Amino acid sequence: MELRSASAIVTGAAGGIGEAIAQRLLERGASSVVLTDLDSDRLDVAAERLAGMYPDRVDFLVGDVTDEAHLRALTSRDVDLYFANAGVFRGFGLEADEDAWAASWDVNVMAHVRAAQLLVPRWVERAESGESGGCFVSTASAAGLLVQLGSATYTTSKHAALGFSEWLAATYGDRGVQVCCLCPMGVRTPMVEGGDTSEHPDARVSHAAVAGSGEMLDPLAVAGVLLDAVEEGRFLALPHPQVDDMQRGKASDRDRWLAGMQRLRRSVE
Repeated sequence: MELRSASAIVTGAAGGIGEAIAQRLLERGASSVVLTDLDSDRLDVAAERLAGMYPDRVDFLVGDVTDEAHLRALTSRDVDLYFANAGVFRGFGLEADEDAWAASWDVNVMAHVRAAQLLVPRWVERAESGESGGCFVSTASAAGLLVQLGSATYTTSKHAALGFSEWLAATYGDRGVQVCCLCPMGVRTPMVEGGDTSEHPDARVSHAAVAGSGEMLDPLAVAGVLLDAVEEGRFLALPHPQVDDMQRGKASDRDRWLAGMQRLRRSVE
């Protein structure tokens, strides 16, 4: 996908990876980037900062990506790329309640599904008419390829997000719709960095496992790796290259890999 002169929507864009994706898109020549997030105050700040750097190319719309009316408003304009980046990390261990499971499923999975339902048929129609189609990008996590110690809700929903992306690519990848899935480990965002101060022991296990597994990357570096993958037409964007070796080890000997995860869990508890 050529990013120069392309139009894009980025969800979860009030900070962290989402704001970084928006900035990198603008740096690479995107004609317009629409930011959306539930946090209106932080979204105002992010949009104002980027609009100051790239006048007339930034717009924003406050809203909840689990709300179909918001998604319809967001996707009512013509768009070339959609970054389903909004995510939540709620619920630890088997103590996670129904609300944590519902929120994780709705934001981390179903928001992707609902956006694709609105956009993908439109992109297929564009491609069939001889125009360029579109690109659907999901932020999953290395947890979608491996496992997130401490949180069943996050692990399960991110596996599902990755699975949905793979299904989209298998079904529409040769019909004008490019699909890319971002799977980082540790990124310096408030969601990740807050885990080490949590009162919940499983939250601290989650943070320690991520912090001990590789470098904590800056969101702009992660966004750069993602956009490289989009421009090169690759499905997986892996800012931490070791994740590829980890998933290969998991696939080749799952019992050995699980034993290793158990050792890791014991070492950080």
